[in-house]
Amino acid sequence: MSSSPGEELRKVQVTGGSTFIISLPKAWVEQMGLQRGSVVRITQKDDLTLCLTPEGADTTDTQKKVIINPTQEDTPESIVRRVVSAYLMGYNIIQLRSNQERLDSSQRFNVKDFTRKKLVGTEILADLPQDLTLQVLLSYAELSVKDALRRMSVIAASMHRDAIIALGTDDVNLAREIVAMDDEVDRFNLYIIRFLKVAVVDGHILKESGLKSSRECLGYRLITKSVERMADHAVNIAHNRLELTLSIVDSELLSELKKLSEFALEIFETAMEAVFDENYAEADAVLDMAQQTRNMEAEILHLIVKHAPPEEVPALRLIVESILRTAEYGADIAETVLNMTVKDAVREA
Repeated sequence: MSSSPGEELRKVQVTGGSTFIISLPKAWVEQMGLQRGSVVRITQKDDLTLCLTPEGADTTDTQKKVIINPTQEDTPESIVRRVVSAYLMGYNIIQLRSNQERLDSSQRFNVKDFTRKKLVGTEILADLPQDLTLQVLLSYAELSVKDALRRMSVIAASMHRDAIIALGTDDVNLAREIVAMDDEVDRFNLYIIRFLKVAVVDGHILKESGLKSSRECLGYRLITKSVERMADHAVNIAHNRLELTLSIVDSELLSELKKLSEFALEIFETAMEAVFDENYAEADAVLDMAQQTRNMEAEILHLIVKHAPPEEVPALRLIVESILRTAEYGADIAETVLNMTVKDAVREA
């Protein structure tokens, strides 16, 4: 028998005629501080491998640190992207350290501004001439994946509703507020991605996430992306409202847009409930609902051509498309739920 580096091969033995046993590597036992009578938890993974964890082992977040050395040639946007990547990979302390006398002021400003707006639980620990240190203070146990996703979806749905209200009012400030709210959705989106990236390789974090297995991490990543894109389309509606020269949209057209919006939101919110309920039947019903949205499109486009000035038609068509995309992202979420819960709807032979 041969083994790869870092592996040991042990024979399975039988004791008492019915109990299978295997010895533990001495170096590992000593490293874990185990002794006679110590308790070890055995967890079976999805791929049938076994994970051994000493009972009482410290499962708190480790302080992973990374250092970024910006140069004068690096753009502020490039540095921000590097910070985001480090955040998503689970680093708790992110330090920008300049080899010059001072960090570039634009690099420093952009990182600080982005941190305050879009990195959940992250504070500026030190702000010195040569370095800027960020620390993620929020532990995974404080905000689970499901709780973060629920908040994210509620904000996204609220943005969509306000965007439709903005079409019927001449107060453009409401549309601007919707654009600003997208930062909150992005905050939760980045936090969930960070959580899932860590949970997929760390059994302790996976347990804190509220998910049942590492396979669910991919499903939740797809769902989170759909919610984030749905919020982007609420922003698109707000942007296109600002492009309109009309004080308010024609009442008959606005009524039809509201009907389509309410139906699209019903699809989206029902899909999200299917996520949290882990309900195959609810998700399946969402897909049946989603098929009806395109039938409503032709009627609204006809009203746009009939009632709107020609110069307003492009923006109004884009608003309709964004509403339809909300329904389609709801359908995408429902499809993901079907894949995650299919065992509830079939019987393995």
